[in-house]
Amino acid sequence: MPQDPSARMHSISDETERVVDRVLDASRRRILLKDVPLDKPMTPADLARLASGSISPGGLGDARALALFEHVLAPACISVDHPEYLSFIPSAPSKAALAFDLVVSASAVYGGSWLEGAGAVFAENEVLHWLAAEFGLPAGAGGVFVQGGTIGNLSALVAARARARRVRRSVGAAMPESWVLVCSDEAHSSVASAAEVMDVEIVLAPADADGRLRGEAVRAALLEHGDSVFAVVATAGSTNFGTVDHLESIAALKDEHDFWLHVDGAYGLAGILADETRELFRGVERADSVIVDPHKWLFAPFDACALIYRDPLDGRIAHTQSAGYLDTLNQADEWNPSDFAIQLTRRPRGLPLWFSLATHGTDAYREAIGACVRLAREIADEIRSRPELRLVREPDLSVVVFEREGWAMADYERWSAGLLDQQQAFVTPSSHHGRPVTRFAIVNPRSSVEKMSAVLDTMR
Repeated sequence: MPQDPSARMHSISDETERVVDRVLDASRRRILLKDVPLDKPMTPADLARLASGSISPGGLGDARALALFEHVLAPACISVDHPEYLSFIPSAPSKAALAFDLVVSASAVYGGSWLEGAGAVFAENEVLHWLAAEFGLPAGAGGVFVQGGTIGNLSALVAARARARRVRRSVGAAMPESWVLVCSDEAHSSVASAAEVMDVEIVLAPADADGRLRGEAVRAALLEHGDSVFAVVATAGSTNFGTVDHLESIAALKDEHDFWLHVDGAYGLAGILADETRELFRGVERADSVIVDPHKWLFAPFDACALIYRDPLDGRIAHTQSAGYLDTLNQADEWNPSDFAIQLTRRPRGLPLWFSLATHGTDAYREAIGACVRLAREIADEIRSRPELRLVREPDLSVVVFEREGWAMADYERWSAGLLDQQQAFVTPSSHHGRPVTRFAIVNPRSSVEKMSAVLDTMR
């Protein structure tokens, strides 16, 4: 009997079996690749010449489509899991997490509600509860995995303002003319973006000479702006330097002032798992909300940010959506991840991390993070030993910022482009107080002092 053309894509047939086999074979090859290519971007003109026309009425067929991806499109993307990808904040997912990401997609699990995805939600919550305990948050803490730090910060701050409004209403106080959010002048750009989206005023408290926000600077802002301040954002590992704010002195201000403390630990809060850096995070246990991105330094694939509330009810009140078709979810007292952030539809993006943790155990994570910290300290020593280089700041975590004496931004840009052209490393320029610098961001335990030293050799 001839196949219904409308069901071709969804039927189990020789064609679909072939497609699945080819895709799984390609995935296996990439996951188990011992020498990951660094690769580099192509120009729009080159991609248009080599890859245009892939979308057509009849299709290319799976063999040609997969070949186009493997031989043209993928090589035009820099591999963020390459050990010498040292720019921005890289990603180094474990092989177990990468492999299980395939299972998550293949399982057709919706992760927005307990009703539809109870098993997935339970597993994700196991990870969130473990993280909350590591951060010193109370047993009832919990939250949700969202897309990334930008959504995590915004969702937490929306919950913070919602609570501030409730407190004002409960005592019959008027709302301020403008709500105020306090953060460091070195906070991540997503915090300013959240303030813009929320239409709140942002007050930048000055960091100290080491780039660290301290309680004294926050106190001055609180005294100046009073109860218009609904939240203070502290950074646990800044993107540019990996600097951890003085969380303990900031958290101590909660004894004097009523504000929501949010800790943006998208990159750095994973460092609490390592013995070498755990003490840097004292005070995080008093936070009202925190974020940490597993796709950064917890060895999960893109994209995943763990958003955890001290009291999840604050997140639920702020974010639960109401509609007739959602009544069946909202009337039940169940843990629906969609209630805790700005989202409704979601994939269970915390499952690859859950599988990797369940497979390898938490001790393996502690050791891998500690290895990155030790690598950063070793390469910092190497930089310090070279007269032509200057370490800009001692590394808190695993970001090492340095400069080449006498170089302007154009020199850094030529050097960076040459490293990528030679497929030696991906290291980009940055800036600090108007001065051009560069940096090694280390989140891959397979990075090495030897390879990074070879990069430094090219700066002579």
